[in-house]
Amino acid sequence: MQPLKVFSVVPKLPEGLEGLWELAYNLWFSWNEEIAALFSQIDQQLWIDSYRNPVWFLNHVPQRALETLAQDALYKSRLREAVARQRQYLSRPAYTLKGDEGGEGIRVVYFSLEYGISLCLPIYSGGLGILAGDHLKSASDLNVPLAAIGIAYQQGYFRQYMTPDGWQQERYPNYDFEQMPMRPALTPDGQPAVVHLDIGDRPLKARIWRVDVGRVPLYLLDTNIAENPPDFRQITERLYGGNNEMRLWQEMLIGIGGIKALQVLGISPKVIHMNEGHSAFAGLERVRLFMKEHGLSFEAAVEVAAAGSIFTTHTPVPAGNDRFAPDLMARYFEPYASDMGLAFKVFMALGREVPHDDSEPFCMPVLALRLSRFNNGVSKLHGRVSRNMWKRVWNQFPVEDVPIGALTNGVHAPTWVAPDIGLLYDRYLGSNWREDPDSSRAWSLVDTISDAELWRTHERLRARLVDFARMRLHRQLAAQGARRQDIQMAEEVLNPEALTIGFARRFATYKRANLLLQERDRLIRLVTSTDRPVQFIFAGKAHPQDQEGKQLMKELIALCRSRECRMSMVFLEDYDMEVASHLVSGCDIWLNNPRRPLEACGTSGMKAMLNGVMQFSTLDGWWDEAYRPDNSLGWAIGKGEEYEDPDYQDFVEVQTLYNILENDIIPDFYDRGHGGIPRTWVRRMKAALRELAPAFNSHRMVMDYAGTAYAPALHNFNELTQRDFAPARELSEWRMDIMTKWSMLQIRNVRAQQADTLHVGDALTVEAEILLNGIDPGHIRAEIYAGHLNQDNSFAHRELSPMQHVGQTDDGWQVFRGTTAPAEAGRYGFTVRVCPTHPRLADPHSLGLIRWAGV
Repeated sequence: MQPLKVFSVVPKLPEGLEGLWELAYNLWFSWNEEIAALFSQIDQQLWIDSYRNPVWFLNHVPQRALETLAQDALYKSRLREAVARQRQYLSRPAYTLKGDEGGEGIRVVYFSLEYGISLCLPIYSGGLGILAGDHLKSASDLNVPLAAIGIAYQQGYFRQYMTPDGWQQERYPNYDFEQMPMRPALTPDGQPAVVHLDIGDRPLKARIWRVDVGRVPLYLLDTNIAENPPDFRQITERLYGGNNEMRLWQEMLIGIGGIKALQVLGISPKVIHMNEGHSAFAGLERVRLFMKEHGLSFEAAVEVAAAGSIFTTHTPVPAGNDRFAPDLMARYFEPYASDMGLAFKVFMALGREVPHDDSEPFCMPVLALRLSRFNNGVSKLHGRVSRNMWKRVWNQFPVEDVPIGALTNGVHAPTWVAPDIGLLYDRYLGSNWREDPDSSRAWSLVDTISDAELWRTHERLRARLVDFARMRLHRQLAAQGARRQDIQMAEEVLNPEALTIGFARRFATYKRANLLLQERDRLIRLVTSTDRPVQFIFAGKAHPQDQEGKQLMKELIALCRSRECRMSMVFLEDYDMEVASHLVSGCDIWLNNPRRPLEACGTSGMKAMLNGVMQFSTLDGWWDEAYRPDNSLGWAIGKGEEYEDPDYQDFVEVQTLYNILENDIIPDFYDRGHGGIPRTWVRRMKAALRELAPAFNSHRMVMDYAGTAYAPALHNFNELTQRDFAPARELSEWRMDIMTKWSMLQIRNVRAQQADTLHVGDALTVEAEILLNGIDPGHIRAEIYAGHLNQDNSFAHRELSPMQHVGQTDDGWQVFRGTTAPAEAGRYGFTVRVCPTHPRLADPHSLGLIRWAGV
């Protein structure tokens, strides 16, 4: 029997409490403790049970409790103040990107397959999503004119539970979007927003939900609607679920469907930011639209779309980048390519490192790199790794010149700083640490905090973590049907005064969660010590298909349950934002031992640092640039060595890990002066906060994107679209002309006007003759490529010096001259190279054209 009509029944909030709905539908509450407290104090246990979801919470608070609350004048006064503060926050004038004075509306749209914003919006799996969520929060705080596109997953990422023998199992709860802080998005004329696209030769329909993240609107696409066939309804069922074909469908939805959704919503961004390669089809759809709507050629449309695109890569492991087989791509993109007027082989070349290799799969990061003029890794080390990883896309360039920069990640301080320590910062640093967390001046005041007060606050957070771990372990064992005595023992595990080391992350093999286990006897000695006790808390998930990662987890859990370790080592199931917030604030040491250089950034350590937790990590990701050799900010495992033999690397680094633990970290922690305070340890806590907090937060990160990517991309986009796209057409015609003529360009008679022996600082004048084959001399950039040499005559490092056009030979070759100078003594060499250049070309490397002397 089916109902004739369905209604949504919502509670009737008494007079004076209506503002709760206004607060519930903006995720500002997720980083505003005062607003969250307004909900939790109504019914704290119900608030916890709701996963801190204010919409579900209000729908389940008994009406009688609401009627009673309406009689509380003080509560209603606090509610009015909170609503007023939120309205004031939302009404602040928008930040103006440089060069965009007078511009209005959304300028940038951020694309990501996952977002970690709040526990109650489970559309994230790990670091990539948490980073995206922090990006939106800081963009909101800074009022950057930004919106975001994602997917509304019916089951999100899996919830983790363990079998009695420690094997990971997955469950997938169904989420009711009407019980979450999201609403149907509306078109400019007030109608429910729906997007239509084709998946191959089949139509797909997606409704659009809106989530307000402070000032930033996040639009989520949802295909689980009756108009779609069952297989298409599953597209938005699970994050990273299904086979390769399902992944392709998801990426068509977020990329192509995301751009179409913006049209439906009446949003016309000039800049898009693709967070990882999953959304690279967004760049492609922009190209198609510029061709259809403005009559541009494919080449001109690529110039416009790429000028306004930013691509951030997060994955330093080749296997972590999506690649699709040619036959699968043909099934879904032959009609799409035809609609763009492209031969399918030309289309496929856009996503291939070697464009003419017909057997190479289509790679999403390659497509994103080709359709963006601003590409970056997420730490300085990751930038170098990415340049080497994708060097075949620019195969004629030295690795140093591959156009992939670096912009180090950051974390959102108001979200990740625990309330207790946040109140301490408020008293000593003022509110600037929340409003302006990238201010060195604000964090410099950390030295004024009393050592005793900082340490006692940290001890409270450690004790709270121990209580939380006991509660979670109790629940885990009860769910597994454990013996009563084992469940009771869970209430006694861990010591709230012991040195507590946290390790929580995805259980990928390169993160080496089992490194500690390779010296089992030393580990057991540490955790069974009675005079200087050490304890470990672990958490993390393995991908459902990662059997090796699951096996690592099983071995670790077996050790945690062993007789020697069960009181001092705990594994917490179902790692999520709640578990993370307790761990990064309550541990004393944040342990991170990935195999360098496979950790792109590692933002969990930044979250811990903001709470005064010390770092102990291999020199990978962010720690490679944050670490100081004097150990004043934390400790490093090794000195940044990279090994060809992973077994030997594990052997060396596990010895280093234990030596530092035993000889440095444990003695420092237990070196207590008068009052029981570890003065040296507290000095390190303060130094890390003073030096690292201003640099590794998402406000600094977003402002870096605004200044080095968003504003230049906006400028270039505006330049190319003037006068009905005339500059874009001109640039594309020039590009085609250059591509045609470049193969005949030659360099000869490279000569240095200097003796064989140089002194440091001596000017070296270099001349070269270049046959331009009809290319305007103003459209090439001739450079001296010089530097000190390795023993094999390769360049150890290089400096580029421009050469000027100074004349012409009798037979028509153009003469260029420039100077360079060695800065240090040693073996020194130079060569000459030529690249194309144009006033409107954002990056001359993007053409992939270069000519070297002698080649």
